[in-house]
Amino acid sequence: MEFKVTPWDVEGLVDYDKLIKEFGTSPLTEELLEKTKELTKSELPFYLKRKFFFSHRDYDLVLKDYEEGKGFFLYTGRGPSGPMHIGHIIPFYATRWFQEKFGVNLYVQITDDEKFLFKPNLTFEDTKKWAYENILDIIAVGFDPDKTFIFQDSEFTKIYEMAIPIAKKVTYSMAKAVFGFTEQSKIGMIFYPAIQAAPTFFEERRSLIPAAIDQDPYWRIQRDFAESLGYYKTAAIHSKFVPPLTGLEGKMSASKPETAIYLTDSPEEIRQKIWKYAVTGGQPTVKEQREKGGNPEKCVVFKWLEIFFEPDDKALLERYTKCKSGELLCGECKRYLIEKVQAFLKEHQRRREEAKETIEKFKYTGKLAKEQWDKAIPEPLRK
Repeated sequence: MEFKVTPWDVEGLVDYDKLIKEFGTSPLTEELLEKTKELTKSELPFYLKRKFFFSHRDYDLVLKDYEEGKGFFLYTGRGPSGPMHIGHIIPFYATRWFQEKFGVNLYVQITDDEKFLFKPNLTFEDTKKWAYENILDIIAVGFDPDKTFIFQDSEFTKIYEMAIPIAKKVTYSMAKAVFGFTEQSKIGMIFYPAIQAAPTFFEERRSLIPAAIDQDPYWRIQRDFAESLGYYKTAAIHSKFVPPLTGLEGKMSASKPETAIYLTDSPEEIRQKIWKYAVTGGQPTVKEQREKGGNPEKCVVFKWLEIFFEPDDKALLERYTKCKSGELLCGECKRYLIEKVQAFLKEHQRRREEAKETIEKFKYTGKLAKEQWDKAIPEPLRK
């Protein structure tokens, strides 16, 4: 089956090597990872070591800028259309690592306007409500409040003024070629790529966007015109998709509860979902599993451990070997993953409650937030 990857849909079993060629990105090489270790003077997180982040645009130039003292800044975002799940939050943990190790500013765009435009079943009030809930989850990741500005498009209306000169550069044919717009597409949808590109101009240096690769089309357009406005082309580092509980094809979906673990799920909900829906690579019976062994390459449980829930490389390899040999049964692996996810979300939910007391600092009163609310539109964008 052919796979499909767009900013709105991911279908099929994704061939990431093929996707690199289709999107025109570059593989994240060992050389770049070693350079990252050298500049940060620290060990890499396992989601970089294990190539969950696998592709990039100009990440080499980001490292060069940092090494030469020019610096860079981080930009990422969230479309608030429902509750966040495990698949949504992992790129934010990677973003926190970059912020901590490089000591840089981060801008998080909450696109409540986009989700209202693109999701016919959502009202504007719905997206604003989910914006608040999602922001709590983002803050719970542990970002530096003095170096992080989380803004909602419907509130931070300066974003519109910044989008105007961008919109003047983007033709309908450009947007149509990248996003597949048709004559039935709403005019707000056609304008929206200009809004999405605006935060890449918040500082007059290169931005780095850690995000899943399905969001890459937005940055292709930015890279076409950024230099004509006197700015850098944005850089990006792309993650793969966390597979749904129900199989290795596609990605988790907030609209399909059986595919995802939400960040607000209870310990019992976590247990029930993983036990009932998580697809494994095991044999039909215990006897066959012991004789033939399992197939971790086809196991969602193992993939989740590999991507995020088992940071110990030695323990992961041991689990892989025992699965292949038939020593380890699928029920044991499911129980192990359940414990890992429950422990992670217990701590996340504790920090999420604390975030209710600090949300104002990230949005309005923190150092970086105040700078952005007070700052005029950059001069290059006024020309």
